[in-house]
Amino acid sequence: MRRLVATGMAGGLLATLACGLLPASAAADEPAAQPAPKVELVLDVSGSMRAKDIDGQSRMSAAKQAFDDVLDSTPPEVNLGIRTLGADYPGNDRKTGCKDTRQLYPVGPLNRTEAKTAVATLAPTGWTPIGPALLAAAADLKAGGDGTARMVLITDGQDTCNANPCDVARDIAAQGIHLVIDTLGLIPDSTTRNQLSCIAEATGGTYTTVQHRAQLTTKVKQLVNRSTAPVITPVATDGAANCADAPVLKAGLYSDRETFSENRWYRVDVRPGQELRASVSISDDRAVNAGYGVLLRGVTLHGREIVRDDEGGTGRTDAVSAGIRYPKPKADSDTPAETVCLQVGNSFSAPASVKTIPGLPVELSIDLVHSPDQPSDVAFYGLGRGWWLLGLLAVTGAVAGLLTGWAARWRMNSGRTS
Repeated sequence: MRRLVATGMAGGLLATLACGLLPASAAADEPAAQPAPKVELVLDVSGSMRAKDIDGQSRMSAAKQAFDDVLDSTPPEVNLGIRTLGADYPGNDRKTGCKDTRQLYPVGPLNRTEAKTAVATLAPTGWTPIGPALLAAAADLKAGGDGTARMVLITDGQDTCNANPCDVARDIAAQGIHLVIDTLGLIPDSTTRNQLSCIAEATGGTYTTVQHRAQLTTKVKQLVNRSTAPVITPVATDGAANCADAPVLKAGLYSDRETFSENRWYRVDVRPGQELRASVSISDDRAVNAGYGVLLRGVTLHGREIVRDDEGGTGRTDAVSAGIRYPKPKADSDTPAETVCLQVGNSFSAPASVKTIPGLPVELSIDLVHSPDQPSDVAFYGLGRGWWLLGLLAVTGAVAGLLTGWAARWRMNSGRTS
């Protein structure tokens, strides 16, 4: 009887092992865990941060309060650091003042109490060495591991040193370290805006003018959280003034620029049985008038509208998005693809003092997927591929255990009879 139990248990164990080993093998096929994303906040602590023009308090006080809120909400998977510029040297020697940048908190796992304590000690002091601070922050992030890197520069003025920070940003981009620099200007000065816009554009980042503490808090939080998203580098493209001259796009992510109230065209070939999914975002990276909209529509080569979406904004967000879906019915295999003309338009306007060149940043996403009525190549009866094999092995193991136990009992009974 013991042989019967042992044999039956062995058969059951085989089934268990067959079921247990496969998920481990399947897990091995899953992508490895990605390194932690890295963010360094670069804060201007120069003497001009004493000015009291943000909600009745100084720029420095507003920045400190915003940092406290940001540190409280930073995702646990983000390695965050803080660097200052102009925080230590109060003198008039330019050479010394232009070296005044230091890492206040190292890039790594965040200890919120230590980071807040470090920020609380800051007081507006010296010069505005933006270029040297960018170079030093880039080195901080490069040394902080292999994760994606993002720098957020918060300043209220132009670089007061000899280095052109826009050239510095271009040099950083040329290093190929895939570092994105976002810039936030605390005053709506056109010269400062041009310099900070140039820094951001050189690295694929964004520029935003900030005039209220809540706005500063929200924007920095948004940028820190954005670091956790998968990084996909858009492909630069140039939309045309009409569909006939428009570039033909495949599935992917694309970047372009549109001037205020402009329309641009792109083309996508959609095969029978595919569904076109397209979305566009246009960022207001400078001061704009409230009340604007973004249009995305698909039309045929003959001008007949197929699908459209238009979304409006009120000035409370830094981007407006629209999206469309167009399924192409299945047909004979020799049916040619249909060319869909995509029109991207905007109704942004701006005060007379705002420059309209370069145009507003446009990000266009194109995806071509199987139509819902076609079988997917990813799933089988509602389960991802590999699960059906798991079920088959489990059933096979169970049957093998039963057969082995039955055979053992038959042999025992035969032995007793003889």
